[in-house]
Amino acid sequence: MLREVELLLNQGRAVGAKPLREYNEVQGYADAARWVYGQALEPDAWNDGRLITIAGVRHIHYAAMTPVWDVAPHPEATDKEGPGNYREHDIASFAEGMTPPKWPLVPARVEQWVSEVCAFGQELKGGAELDQPLSEILAGIHNRFERIHPFLDGNGRTGRLVMNLVLVRLGYPPIVIFKRQRDAYLSALRRADSGDCGALGELVARAMEDNLNRFIVPDVAGPARLVPLAALADAEHSLAALRQAAQRGRLSAVQGPDGVWRSSRKSVAAYSANKHQRRPRAGDA
Repeated sequence: MLREVELLLNQGRAVGAKPLREYNEVQGYADAARWVYGQALEPDAWNDGRLITIAGVRHIHYAAMTPVWDVAPHPEATDKEGPGNYREHDIASFAEGMTPPKWPLVPARVEQWVSEVCAFGQELKGGAELDQPLSEILAGIHNRFERIHPFLDGNGRTGRLVMNLVLVRLGYPPIVIFKRQRDAYLSALRRADSGDCGALGELVARAMEDNLNRFIVPDVAGPARLVPLAALADAEHSLAALRQAAQRGRLSAVQGPDGVWRSSRKSVAAYSANKHQRRPRAGDA
């Protein structure tokens, strides 16, 4: 599946036997994500004081959902409920008890949510001290968006992309919620519905740290600087493989008092160049 996604995103070519809708979901998410991540290259994009806008939220939904809608529109959608437009249907209560607002209330609720996010951005710009961890504040922002459920479909991916827009405009790395984390993510969202954002905040914080280690630390660290192995893993060397090589002494690495193995890009390059060479055995001449 990873190869299929790579071909789709890099070459625009779909392979395999997956339904077209699934390919278009990947393509739509990628289109929206490119726009979101591009905002990290424009640090002055919100100098007007608005960290996010209603137009930005609707644009993300439009970009993410249009490819899907082209082949598989929501069966209950009216002509006014396509990508980028608010729902005009009420959403039934979820099994966990959360009930999204009636559809006529959605525009006002989104406007209020956007205002709260912008006020938070202004507080950060002004150097205000936070009364709770940043990750928990972001978790609350994300949860409140999901509780509004402003669109007929695609609220989850749109909400996560909107949260990433907030992150990159604040100068933080975006987060990725992997499929294997889905159950933990949904469980954390349910807890946040009742006001407990701790679990969701922890998930957000870990995802931010993972992306720092995976994408940003290797770029700013010199080739000989020691960094966690997670920052050195790539398509050729998985984290597990690097950890095993370090434990066996085949990769020059050190284990800190925190239990984390650290190495450098230079050491990984040397390991990669020599890993297929036969190691001498005791008794060899």
